[in-house]
Amino acid sequence: MAQTKYTLWSLSFVQVILMTFLFFLCMHMLNASFPVYITNIHHNPAIGGMMMTAFMIASIVTRPFISMALHKVSMKKTIILTLIGIFICIALSYNRFSLPFLLVIRVLEGIGFGIITTILATMATTIAPKNRLGEGVGYFGMATSLGASLSPVVALALLHSASFNTILIVTFLIAACILVCCLLLSDVQLMIEPTVEKRTFVSAIYDKNALLPSLLVFFLCVTFGGVFNFIDGLGGEVGLGAKVSWFFLIFMIIMLFIRPISGRIFDKKSHEVLIYPAGICGIAGLMLLSMTNHLWILIIAGVCYGIAYGTMHPTLQAWAVRNVNVSKKGTANAMILTCMDLGMAIGSPTLGMIANHSGYRVMYGYSSIFIVVLLLIYLVASRRNAVVVGTKKQRSV
Repeated sequence: MAQTKYTLWSLSFVQVILMTFLFFLCMHMLNASFPVYITNIHHNPAIGGMMMTAFMIASIVTRPFISMALHKVSMKKTIILTLIGIFICIALSYNRFSLPFLLVIRVLEGIGFGIITTILATMATTIAPKNRLGEGVGYFGMATSLGASLSPVVALALLHSASFNTILIVTFLIAACILVCCLLLSDVQLMIEPTVEKRTFVSAIYDKNALLPSLLVFFLCVTFGGVFNFIDGLGGEVGLGAKVSWFFLIFMIIMLFIRPISGRIFDKKSHEVLIYPAGICGIAGLMLLSMTNHLWILIIAGVCYGIAYGTMHPTLQAWAVRNVNVSKKGTANAMILTCMDLGMAIGSPTLGMIANHSGYRVMYGYSSIFIVVLLLIYLVASRRNAVVVGTKKQRSV
């Protein structure tokens, strides 16, 4: 589909954003409920946690391979076939109690998640015009965040009021809505233009131009994993109890508000004017969590961390995609999403061990170090890049 210079909200882009929201809602409802369901059966939280671990590992391993194949396959047909596989997995989960069987199901669902999220991100960044790429990525990130934020609320409400089988039925219906949206997605150019250079396995799954923003996403998501896995524990530690849910509400509102704004700034000014202030906000938010003893401190922490995550994540993704050749957009998106998953997968147990030893407030204080490292890496890389550019200008003169 030919895009005009300024068109962002085309029918295709709206469809991709809607599909993204529904898909993240669907899959994270399963992620939120599967561990609880298995824990209730086997009375062992560690076994319940295996459901999420299997899912994430499968997703991480899958992304490099789907990014390698994107220039050869139809993205629309691939989504449809993968959705059919997810339909089968959800249906086979109904009234099942066997741990090995359900682990296989989670691996297959993780593979599907890795495939579809990589394709949806590539679609969004391909459809969005180049001069509004940051804004487009901001709205795409808003859809992922909204789906991921609402999913545990809906899933746990259904789990407590009905049953796990009810969640399976609801997610099956949501997946059906995604399939309908995908079938109607007829006006998008779904094939990525192949490169003229010879493609190898490494070049298909890795691009050095996307490495720096992907590395920064990893450090950011280490802190994100700690915030969302242990905020309830912090509430219990400081005596806030259920009031700690205010953090999630404030974080989500701020993040939804800041993403389009940061995207527009990125399109006009690039990433330089966004990373430093967002990083400082992230450090402030985590340090406030480490000092939380009143609700108002928690709320301010939610505002600061919401600004940080809502600004840095889409900025880094847009930067990675803009840095690569059009044929490598799938590779860039896969690298960003893989580093996001790795950050959360590594951050959660690492910060969890600190929390177990020293408490949640101390853990959040230590987690701010990851944002400091992020800013230092960005500073060094920016200065090195400035030196290289200056040297090239001198040589040209």
